[in-house]
Amino acid sequence: MSEDLKSARHWAREMIERALFPGARAVDATMGNGHDTLWLCGLVGETGHVYAFDVQPTAVENTRARLEEHGCAARATLICQGHQHMAEYVDAPVDAVVFNLGWLPGGEKTVTTLCDTTLQAVAAGAELLKPGGLMTICIYPGHPEGARERDALLEWARGLNPQAYDVLLKAYLNQPNQPPMMLAVRRRI
Repeated sequence: MSEDLKSARHWAREMIERALFPGARAVDATMGNGHDTLWLCGLVGETGHVYAFDVQPTAVENTRARLEEHGCAARATLICQGHQHMAEYVDAPVDAVVFNLGWLPGGEKTVTTLCDTTLQAVAAGAELLKPGGLMTICIYPGHPEGARERDALLEWARGLNPQAYDVLLKAYLNQPNQPPMMLAVRRRI
């Protein structure tokens, strides 16, 4: 029987589930409709906290409603700002940072994450990680800005100090249509 190799989102979720625990602190750098924010709230439990960022008011409203519906709104701080500002809002080291780049599912596809602000955000996220903390980045290179993000993120990741960070890339090499890839960064010290 063959095994399904899964997807970038699956790989990221699997790693984050092992990294988080009740009482942990996490950042959802790309809130979207709140699915990841809700999932992170479940992983950090009642004593943990999630900071979630999105530039679109609709994303914040959708996420707030989702968290309220599931009774965990108190576990999250929702911030209608770009993820590049996370260090201004998150005042202590975190156990995990999650990026799911691209556009708001069901939203306008011309509004995407942007290479320049994403680079600022992942640098801020790497700095916020506790030793042993994990950041996952799902990259969608199938549109022009996504391809720019991919290239810039891979260059950024290659330049991280190997004494301070471990970097892992998971991607399909032979699939058409540029499927998503997952970049994971674990802080060592």
